[in-house]
Amino acid sequence: MDKIRHNFIIVQGLKLHLAELGSGLNVVLFLHGFPEIWYSWRHQMVAVADAGFRAVAPDYKRLRTFGPSTGTREGNIFRFG
Repeated sequence: MDKIRHNFIIVQGLKLHLAELGSGLNVVLFLHGFPEIWYSWRHQMVAVADAGFRAVAPDYKRLRTFGPSTGTREGNIFRFG
């Protein structure tokens, strides 16, 4: 699991943490629920990457005090797209 890469991207002004593993062209996106973080998917990410896929698990949050990504004070989750 030490191969998992950690990156940050900006989405609509919010800093979003991504955990990534693998380099396949096909991506499997792992989305966690509250109060989880990307780490909940670590074992599945390894299996998916070993099968030739790229595993991506973003950390998103509704509260500023949870996880490494930034959130909104009002608690609204951001939209993708």
